[in-house]
Amino acid sequence: MTQTPSARPAPAATTGPVLVVGAGLLGASIGLGLRHLGVDVWLQDASPTAEAVAQDIGAGRSCRAAGPAPEPALVVVATPPDVTARTVAEALERHPGAVVLDIASVKEAVLEGVRELGGDLARYVGTHPMAGRERSGPVAARGELFTSMPWVVCDSGFSSPAALAAAKNLAVDLGATVTFMDAREHDATVALISHLPQVMSSLLASRLQDTPLHHLSLAGQGLRDTTRIAASDPHLWVQILSANAEPVVASLHGVRQDLDRLIATLEGPEAPGARLDIAQLIAEGNAGQARIPGKHGGAPRAFASLTVLVGDVPGQLARLLTEIGEIGVNLEDLRLEHSPGQPVGLAEVSVLPNRRKELVEALQERGWKVVQ
Repeated sequence: MTQTPSARPAPAATTGPVLVVGAGLLGASIGLGLRHLGVDVWLQDASPTAEAVAQDIGAGRSCRAAGPAPEPALVVVATPPDVTARTVAEALERHPGAVVLDIASVKEAVLEGVRELGGDLARYVGTHPMAGRERSGPVAARGELFTSMPWVVCDSGFSSPAALAAAKNLAVDLGATVTFMDAREHDATVALISHLPQVMSSLLASRLQDTPLHHLSLAGQGLRDTTRIAASDPHLWVQILSANAEPVVASLHGVRQDLDRLIATLEGPEAPGARLDIAQLIAEGNAGQARIPGKHGGAPRAFASLTVLVGDVPGQLARLLTEIGEIGVNLEDLRLEHSPGQPVGLAEVSVLPNRRKELVEALQERGWKVVQ
């Protein structure tokens, strides 16, 4: 949970004290990252337990346990979306010398809420770190959570240069990549790339509720991949989808058009042009998937894959990865799939195409079974 650096970190551009309001996964991770850089961090949470746990893992000092916090230079609001605007407005009023940021996953509703509550928009900046984990709460926090991840900064329209600089400095100090957008553009973007995937995953997984278990035992990695995020917290997603309903609905209308098109085609699969339409629909998906940025956020790049049989015993996967490193081939991606009913796993390894043959031969020489 805490960072163990091998070298002294560079000085932080963020000026403390920093007050983090909300000691959950993201708030505690921000605290851990800033404390690693030597920044004075204080923690405040509606839950005394969450606040105490965040202090125990080193994310900062609890306002309850350590006494009143000094006047902050920066307040980071990391509360659930349905209370973010009110919490921001209260922080702006309570700390008139501080810049106040929020990290909620929706931006326009929060901005309008702060405006309606009379908050000082010159000292307010909405931000959204595009990072997270399947686990929640301060026990899941990591100081490296934001490393190389996008962090969106949204000017309120009145944000001062100093407030925008504070937002950018926080993101850069925590290792993130900063992108500037206005609130409306941000919400439309995340509706498509984040909120729609959640809805589609949840809808697909909901179809499995009454499926016999012996049918589900046949499921491959495709079903697991497409339903992984269906395990997300319903309470949080009620807030997110309600706050960003308009752009999500726009995306869903597009999906509905595609579904209606596919249903009409499959109701007459022998009709002239039906197979072509199915092929076009799949090809459109190919084209969209190919546009997703590749490794390190760069342009998409095609890799060659091979699948290695890995015994389901401790240390086998680690040995495979170690030996790939010894062979001198860079691992571009890794997916692990378990073989149903068998004590083995299938490790799908992605490498540069011109290194695939070399890796296959070297692994086979070392006794690994390459199955494709």
